[in-house]
Amino acid sequence: MKKYTFAVLSVLTLLFASCKTSKTDKSAGDLFDTTWELEYISGPRIAFEGLYPHKKPQLTFDQKETKVYGNNGCNGYSAPYTLKGKSLTFGEAGPTTMMFCEGGGGEQEFLKQIKLVTSYSVDKDGKLNLIHENVPVMRFKKVAKQ
Repeated sequence: MKKYTFAVLSVLTLLFASCKTSKTDKSAGDLFDTTWELEYISGPRIAFEGLYPHKKPQLTFDQKETKVYGNNGCNGYSAPYTLKGKSLTFGEAGPTTMMFCEGGGGEQEFLKQIKLVTSYSVDKDGKLNLIHENVPVMRFKKVAKQ
């Protein structure tokens, strides 16, 4: 009887552990197949619309290439990323276009804040929060499904 009880408990433990893992994987899946548009950035004393008067930064995560693509409010943006559970960091940005953009320094603020990111969350409203030491520094909304 002890062997039977032990076997049942072992199977149940594995079942619960696998359910928890698949739930975590699903939340990471929320990052992919979507284009995200910036709607909040911490730090600057300039109004958000003043930072990005013409175009708001956008990101698209490529799961296969482990790169993120988009724009930083002016020029194109791409960088490698590392994702482990809810931990998320961005590597050095790759080559970009060199356009002159009018505005309040939004491009530099974006590049500064994205380097600080250490994790992420997707809230109940479907917004992507990029977090530095438990404080959201950037928030994105979904704008397009891939």
